[in-house]
Amino acid sequence: MRTVRVNLDKRSYDISIASDMFSSLAEELSKITERRKSFIITDSNVDKLYSETIKVLLEKNSAYIGKYVFRAGEEYKNLATVEAGYHAAIKAGVDRNSVIVALGGGVCGDVAGFIAATYMRGIKFIQIPTTLLAMVDSSIGGKTGVDLDEGKNLVGAFWQPEGVFIDTKVLDTLPDRELLCGLAEVVKYGVISDEKFFEYLENNIEGIKQKKYEVYEYIIGKCCSIKADIVSQDERENSLRAILNFGHTFGHAIETVSSYSKYKHGEAVPIGMLMACELGVILGAIDSKIKERVQKLLQNLSLPIKATGSDPKSILSAMTKDKKTKDGVVNFIIPDTKIGKVKIINKINNALVFRAIKTHLHVYEGNSN
Repeated sequence: MRTVRVNLDKRSYDISIASDMFSSLAEELSKITERRKSFIITDSNVDKLYSETIKVLLEKNSAYIGKYVFRAGEEYKNLATVEAGYHAAIKAGVDRNSVIVALGGGVCGDVAGFIAATYMRGIKFIQIPTTLLAMVDSSIGGKTGVDLDEGKNLVGAFWQPEGVFIDTKVLDTLPDRELLCGLAEVVKYGVISDEKFFEYLENNIEGIKQKKYEVYEYIIGKCCSIKADIVSQDERENSLRAILNFGHTFGHAIETVSSYSKYKHGEAVPIGMLMACELGVILGAIDSKIKERVQKLLQNLSLPIKATGSDPKSILSAMTKDKKTKDGVVNFIIPDTKIGKVKIINKINNALVFRAIKTHLHVYEGNSN
């Protein structure tokens, strides 16, 4: 088992990573759930696969009191789902000494974490991520929240888990589309922080596609280490942590204008990363060859590089409503001279941003002049 520490003083916790961890998870869970009521929150897809397994493990060390299952999909990451979760928790007898178990992907972690952060003014929770995207990104760092019609994650809270438990074997049951969504975030870590890791991805395309355990254990561990280091330095995104949003300012806008249904988060992000790279090229921050290298890796991993059927003006408008916008100013994260280094910029002329967006859109048939 590999352990990565997220150092946040009293809020510190471990990320535990192993293959087939569920067989030994009971002991790890007991350190947090012993003598506490435990309540699973999961979605309708994951419930069928893993709820019973986790229930049995919890029953060995805690008073398992039930679960709340909501419909799978980004479109259900909303306040209605959260409210229904509150009612389910009350009915099950969840109290201030209970532990919520977030079992699922990024949407589940966001919903369960937000419920934990706000139910009875905050109770403990743990993350058991079941998608690659959640393993390498969303389960770490304490960001929780839900979407509004106007944009992604506009309502939320910082609430750190008590622990994150990653079993790479669950990737066997992950649909290929979901695996690809996670790989988009993996590429992000290479671009923002570690060129050698980016090179590792370039040199291990076949191992990634063949789902070799040793490759994924290394990838997940590396991404967790990078994010843990960033979060430990900047828990509440006052400065450094913002670089984790590389590709997300554009990507979130793509998701918003498509009503969270056409593109999954991990499909919008690679397109957003390339829009950010293109903006870097336009501004002269990077050579076009750097963008070409990023695009080639994304394509080799079978990730999308262009959005279809979207109006660039709508994407630009949606970006101004993103939660990272301050005083009407949009912050962009773009590569800075090379892979492994990025910078935050703002006050960019909309015409230049518009050019970057259009470069990675298939021709829109409406009037976008």
